[in-house]
Amino acid sequence: MPDICKVRALSLLSGGLDSLLAVKVLQEQGIEVTGLTFTSPFFGAENARRGADQLGIELVVCDITKEMVSLVKNPPHGYGKGMNPCIDCHSLMVKKAGEFMERDGFDFIATGEVLGERPMSQNIQSLSTVARDSGYAGYLLRPLSAKLLEPTKPEREGKVDREKLLAIEGRSRKPQMALATKYGITSYLQPAGGCLLTDPAFSARLRDLLKHDPSATPEDIRLLRMGRHFRLASGAKAIVGRDEKDNRRIEEAAREGDCLVVSDITPGPVVLLTAPFDPADVDAVAQLCASFADNRGEEIDLEVRLPSETKRMRAKPSERSDFDAMRI
Repeated sequence: MPDICKVRALSLLSGGLDSLLAVKVLQEQGIEVTGLTFTSPFFGAENARRGADQLGIELVVCDITKEMVSLVKNPPHGYGKGMNPCIDCHSLMVKKAGEFMERDGFDFIATGEVLGERPMSQNIQSLSTVARDSGYAGYLLRPLSAKLLEPTKPEREGKVDREKLLAIEGRSRKPQMALATKYGITSYLQPAGGCLLTDPAFSARLRDLLKHDPSATPEDIRLLRMGRHFRLASGAKAIVGRDEKDNRRIEEAAREGDCLVVSDITPGPVVLLTAPFDPADVDAVAQLCASFADNRGEEIDLEVRLPSETKRMRAKPSERSDFDAMRI
């Protein structure tokens, strides 16, 4: 059982420097901090786990796949430069944190957000929107910029000493780097480095997927993380493995109704043709497979695993540049 006199904070932890520093600032006041991180097809918990180990704190991991997929399809506050609905994503995370806070008896929620660090998602209006939409505005403390913001409930109640909080503002990272040196923090995630929704290539694939399949599932989205992607003339989707590891992942990801074309004699890729598709698409994918195999332009034998049967066929390659227009 925790000490009933101990102030307890639940701090969102990404593994980025700001989130690590927020924890250290609270710990300097003797506050017991537990980390909270989230997983989805767009980000994982690995960096947060490393951060928690470095800080020596407990970490709670929460899967928000269902909520994130819904947000990405229809974000109330829109996207950033990629497919990242940052304001809505932050609101969701704070809302989830609030639910954990109430359930497990924490005194407040903390984040590493810095006023003005990101012009769109961390300006004063956006920070206020996140707090309001989460439903836990009074309990949301941003230790790195707290002196520039309205006092929160834990500050007013004396659970947190506002004078020991910070007033960092703007895009310069110099104050954070100085604090990292002070606290001995040497390993951390780079800003936005853990979210695929900020990656231009992944965002392009996701945008294409939702255009052709608005009801795309989390499994469809996870496929975007592997191989080369092509949109065939019919509208069908093909994913071409880049290497042996990719090939194994693509084979394992195949679902009922999909087609796999495998270059099993000549070294080459595994190609996944996702359902639904037409018979003509199988021929196109076979040619695609042959074109990315190590066959020096020669016709090769392929294994084609259809939903109803497995057969063999031969395919002649084209120049890889012939597929550039289909590349996503």
